[in-house]
Amino acid sequence: MPEGSLLRVPPGARTATPLCQLAQELAALSGWQRYGTAFLLGALLAAGLPPVDLTPVIFVSFPLLLWLDEGSLGGWASARLGYAFGFGFFVAGLYWIAAALFVDIGRFWWALPFAVVGLPAVLALFTAAALGMTSVLCRRLHFSAAARVSLFAVAWSATEWARGHWFTGFPWNLVGYVWAGAFPGAIAMLQTTAWIGIYGLSFLTVLAAALPALFGTPSLAPLPQRRRAAPGVAAVLLILVPMAAGAVRLYRSPARMTGRWLRLVQPSQAEIMTPDPVAFAAELQRLIGLSEAPAQHKLAAIVWPEGAAPYFLGRDWRARDAIAALAPEGGYIITGALRASPPGVKPLRVWNSIEAIDGKAAIRARYDKAHLVPFGEYVPFHKFLPIDKITPGTIDLSAGPGRRTIDLPGLPPFSPIICYEAIFPDAVVDEAARPQWILNVTNDAWYGRTSGPYQHFAIARTRAIEEGLPLVRVANNGISGVIGPAGRIVARTALNDITYADVPLPAAFGPTLYEKIGDWAFLAMLALGLVPAAVRRDR
Repeated sequence: MPEGSLLRVPPGARTATPLCQLAQELAALSGWQRYGTAFLLGALLAAGLPPVDLTPVIFVSFPLLLWLDEGSLGGWASARLGYAFGFGFFVAGLYWIAAALFVDIGRFWWALPFAVVGLPAVLALFTAAALGMTSVLCRRLHFSAAARVSLFAVAWSATEWARGHWFTGFPWNLVGYVWAGAFPGAIAMLQTTAWIGIYGLSFLTVLAAALPALFGTPSLAPLPQRRRAAPGVAAVLLILVPMAAGAVRLYRSPARMTGRWLRLVQPSQAEIMTPDPVAFAAELQRLIGLSEAPAQHKLAAIVWPEGAAPYFLGRDWRARDAIAALAPEGGYIITGALRASPPGVKPLRVWNSIEAIDGKAAIRARYDKAHLVPFGEYVPFHKFLPIDKITPGTIDLSAGPGRRTIDLPGLPPFSPIICYEAIFPDAVVDEAARPQWILNVTNDAWYGRTSGPYQHFAIARTRAIEEGLPLVRVANNGISGVIGPAGRIVARTALNDITYADVPLPAAFGPTLYEKIGDWAFLAMLALGLVPAAVRRDR
């Protein structure tokens, strides 16, 4: 076996434990069995994410991956194994992206392989780098088995951070999100993101999940029972201690309300790829019908989802008047809308925006989406790629200037974010003008009844805990709702419902540690994770 192997047999060691035998059998696999098993373990890991929420599968996927890697004969072999694992993880976790193409499959059929296979194939390079880097360093520096596990957790988490930042970033389905769903007690563990962020939670999760791989090393067999149990005890403590701290935070942070009420409107409109005035009029009438229903509480605002207004409101005063008539007394209609540059201004530019309209039809505030979806809202290197973006229209959308806080009379100041801007940690709030809540409008109708809308809601829930701010989420179709600053779900709608919900706005917490220092806590954790690698070298 290679240097640093979990399966290296010291003189006199017993190797007959069932887990040792399983580890040796996995390491002995070759060819399609080896890579097929890695692919299936990656797909199994995706089952820990919403909406399946089988969080304990992390304690199967990661140890078995490390046992498989014992059969690798070098860094490239480990990287190939990590690639197969990551490919399975991303195929199973991101299959729903392909559903967007079926809105106009006649035009975008050619993109199906890129959505189903191409994107996972690219993202799997990060998992390949994590396992390959671990293997190379362990062999060259003669790390012990325990140090190898710690180094793997560092490498995996570092590549997750890189995935979230490089090439515009795509931090979807980070391993820490296995705690963002409905698994019992998961919300207590998710509280740790208020201190260390989602990347820090991923590190703790991977380290705890990988430690049981040490049960497959024969070197534990001759040790006393207490020492043989050490990896399991350490894994349990890495989960239970943060979970207990999170439970204390929940207990000491009861839900409080501001006294303001909002109406969230979820019209569940079908996607239309070509302009249709009749369909646009029908969409507006559905929004109006849901918005003008009687309310039992005085509303401060009625919130419509991303792209709800089917017209350029800055140019169409008739549509703006019709919308303004719905505004509650002294309140606003806050809607997602496309915004265009003024007539005659060249070149024509279009923004994906949020606009707040008062009862006099004045646009009182506006936010332009800053982090656009590649190929969805614009085509990178469009001069060289003769293809259209997925969303309607031939003009690439323009990016806004970035984060801002909107302060309107009668409403606590809020931070607006649109659609997948919610997936970027430490990028949803303007720290210079801290808001009191976050408004996330989105349109998940593209993805139908898949796991995508559930994952999107869980990710947005994590942003609320990280920032210590309530988050209001309004989806065209998907899951709308209100999430308190501790991640408690105050209200939520069901997928595909045509409905509205009148909900109270929770009060904000004070700034969290994560809001103050961002990912510096995570980087410190990575440095601490390297300590075992530095001191636990085989002699």
